[in-house]
Amino acid sequence: MSAPRAGQPGAIRARLPYLRLPLLACAALALVAVPAAAVLRGATGAAGVAAGIALVVVSYLVSGVSVAWADAVNPRLIMSVGLVTYATKIVLLGVVMAAVATTGWAGLSDMGVAIIAAVVVWTGAHLTWALRSPLPTHRRSDD
Repeated sequence: MSAPRAGQPGAIRARLPYLRLPLLACAALALVAVPAAAVLRGATGAAGVAAGIALVVVSYLVSGVSVAWADAVNPRLIMSVGLVTYATKIVLLGVVMAAVATTGWAGLSDMGVAIIAAVVVWTGAHLTWALRSPLPTHRRSDD
């Protein structure tokens, strides 16, 4: 059975199967890193680690769902929606991080380390999923 085509019910969901493994990997990271940060750096460090992991997960989810939506509506929208989503996320991230940095919050460095770790974990899990997934094939008809 093939995935629903653009415009059909379930088209967005059919384009998001890759999310399961990265989400599980980031959940595992959080289960290990947040308690470790609590022991090593206290409640502020644990909050920073949790915030960093959550920020990465939300960022990648927004990107994935927006591109899946664009592909499900009209595949010609993928590039423009993806670029607008990316630019908007980067601007918002910069504004939020600048605002947090001006507060002098002690968990900022822990948050930064967690962001780096979560990006590596998400990317590795996504790559693992991609390498293990069967590639779609297309047979040319003999003309």
